[in-house]
Amino acid sequence: MRNIKLVIEYDGTNYWGWQTQEDFPSIQEEIEKALYKVTGERTVLYGSGRTDAKVHALGHVANFRTESPIPGERFKYALNIELPDDIKIIRSQEVPMDFHARFSATHKRYVYRIYNGEPERPLLRNYTCHVKYPLDVELMKDAAKYFVGTHDFKSFRGRRTSIKSSVRTIYSIEIERNDEIIEIALEGNSFLRNMVRIIAGTLIEVGAGQRAKEEIPEMIQDRDRRSAGRTAPAQGLFLEKVYYR
Repeated sequence: MRNIKLVIEYDGTNYWGWQTQEDFPSIQEEIEKALYKVTGERTVLYGSGRTDAKVHALGHVANFRTESPIPGERFKYALNIELPDDIKIIRSQEVPMDFHARFSATHKRYVYRIYNGEPERPLLRNYTCHVKYPLDVELMKDAAKYFVGTHDFKSFRGRRTSIKSSVRTIYSIEIERNDEIIEIALEGNSFLRNMVRIIAGTLIEVGAGQRAKEEIPEMIQDRDRRSAGRTAPAQGLFLEKVYYR
């Protein structure tokens, strides 16, 4: 038995997230179907985490165990032949048997992209959140500082979740504007369901002058989803990288 690690890039527009679900297409399901075609084995693919419907990834990580003799670095070529054009394996390699894409991860990096311009842009609609009104990026940067550190992020958690603890650590939040594109990059040890999108939605409201940056500590302390900002649309979110020891 061997353990193979995959680094995956995908356009999540046509999928209901990473995890296999009945009656809806998913990234996991597509890769497991490709694995069956390549190896002839019914393989369980372990992902580094879940993503919501329409969320994208530049570096989602997964692993699977196999008896196949295919060299680890060759799996990406074999799988990419079978995978659709919007899901591709960027790297593949054999790893120790105790490696697990989720439990071996130390932290993750997400990027949320905003198109801050007035006219609608058809080629950006599936990959950014469109905000027509002006956003003050300097205000957003100041507001972001309140999120850095270890906090109970219950106010920034999606309602439909069974995870018991909502305490997480955010290592950094960087916000940069390049013409009409604003990127919010977050690194943390782990993220709750919808957490990045709710933080992004809150920062958008601050940048628009709809909320004061000084309200954020109170939002965190309230531990109530109703205190925080709206959940920003899924299509602006990218899982950029998963880090390991």
